This record gives sequence, structure tokens and C-alpha cells, in this order.
Amino acid sequence: MKILFLFCFTGLIQVLTAQQIPDTSYHPKIGSPAYTAEGGPFVYIDAAHQNFHTRTGRYQSFARLLEADGYRVVDNNKKFSNASLQGINLLVIANAEPVNATEPVVAPTSSAFTDTEIKAVEKWVRGGGSLLLIADHMPFAGAAAQLAAAFDFTFYDGFALVKPGDGLFDFKRSDGSLAEVVVTRGRNHTEQITQVRSFTGQGFRIPPSAESILNLNDTQSIYLTDTMWVFNDRVRTIPASGLSQGALLEYGAGRVVCYGEAAMFSAQLAGPNRFKAGMNTQEAAQNFQLLLNTIHWLDYIL
Repeated sequence: MKILFLFCFTGLIQVLTAQQIPDTSYHPKIGSPAYTAEGGPFVYIDAAHQNFHTRTGRYQSFARLLEADGYRVVDNNKKFSNASLQGINLLVIANAEPVNATEPVVAPTSSAFTDTEIKAVEKWVRGGGSLLLIADHMPFAGAAAQLAAAFDFTFYDGFALVKPGDGLFDFKRSDGSLAEVVVTRGRNHTEQITQVRSFTGQGFRIPPSAESILNLNDTQSIYLTDTMWVFNDRVRTIPASGLSQGALLEYGAGRVVCYGEAAMFSAQLAGPNRFKAGMNTQEAAQNFQLLLNTIHWLDYIL
């Protein structure tokens, strides 16, 4: 969705997004897989909340990458509860959509999760669960905002941009926008990351005990649209300086990682010309390692 937005700013975007398909030719080389084939733990990818990114859809390359690292990747098809989360150690929620959403979505965006679900997930993480929460630009940020707030993250339901039409962000170790933290260092020097790219997304405020991975700055702003994809003179902006697009948190006995952009961990062919979007682009060549390092941290092997 967001990739096409950079090229076209009209309702045509909604038509073209249906033409995104997984890039099945994308197979990055993993130097040292964490586990033997199918020898690793299960990773559950949520499919119970109208998710825009799922294991068999736009996150097919995400799932195949983890499988190449030895993980067993399966769907979560149940609403969250104390009972449904039993036996799950690592849960991925990517771009859950608001309940009963119709396009174009109008603010305020409703939550994708009930209060009961949010309480169950918070309790599960506090007790030792590992959560990877990925929530993109409006309406995905708003749909996940209440869940994020349970861990003291503040999601802004808008678009992170330099200006409308300019939302490609390169986070670099050399300028500090890519922080030196455990998930950018990896297990050894071969897993160290110097640059990653994101494709628009949102920006969020992190709790004091969290560590930012991807640092936004004063060249960027959060555009708080009242209608999805509609940029007009009613749009409010807030500075992105001090906000994050990726952060990790130790929470109770568990762990949480939040990212405010989803395409950076996909590998897609988009539009009628099938241009590459996501991990399969040259500028995002190290994104796959950030994903693996993130999963390794959530899995307690990093």
C-alpha cells in the first residue's frame, strides 16, 4: 500500500494494492541458521484480526525467512484470551485492522482488539510471552494503539513522512538513526546491521524503559489525517523528532518489540509492472537480518 503511495496520491492506490503479490524468488542467504530445518520453536502469526499482513499473504516472505532459520511458522486463528495464548511463546501481530472497517477509514480508528483481549495479551507477556507488534500508518496504528498502550507505547494514527509523497526512510548506523542495540549487533559480526529502509509507516513514543532501534528525526513529521489517504488543509502534523519506528522492551518476565512499518519485513512485487517492494530491494538488503535478529531476541537466543 505505502509503496504505491510514493508514486501516486489518488484513489488509484487502493486499486493497485490488490496487485501486490509475494516475491517468491526472494531467498536471502542465512549464514548461520538458528536451528536445523523445522527444529526451532513455533512462531504464531496472527490471522484473527482482519490482518493486512498474514503468513500466506503479504507476509509469505516473512514466514519463509523464519522457516529457513529453522522456526516453525503457523497461523493464530483465535481471538486472544488467557486460554488461547496458553502454549504460545512467540506471537507476531502485523497490521491488524479495525473491527468492521470500511474504506476509506475515518478517524478516530477503532481498536482491532477488545479490552478482554488486550488484558489477556498484557498478562501473557508479563508472564513470559514474547510479542512482535507491527502496526503501520493509519488505520493500522490506530487499530493497535490500545494494545500498544498496555505496554506504555503511544502510537500516532497517521503517516510518517518528510512531506506528502516522500516517505522512504533509510536508517543508518553512521548518523545514529539506526541505534546500536542488541538487535542491530546480532550474535556476531556477520549479523551486524549498518542500514535498513522503511516505507512510510507511523512513528510512536516509547516508554522510558524501552530502547529505540529506529530513530525518527526533525526532517520528518507525523501527518494526522482524518481520512485514510486524504491529505488536505485539515491535516495536522506533529514533529517526528524524539519518536521511534522500532523499539524493544523487557516487560515483566516477557519481551515486546514494536515496529511502525510493515513492508520493510515483506518482499513483494507491486503494481502492474511488478516493481520490488520490501526486503527484496537493494536499499533494504539488510532488513532481513534485522527481522532475524529481532526474532532471535524475542526467542532469548540473542
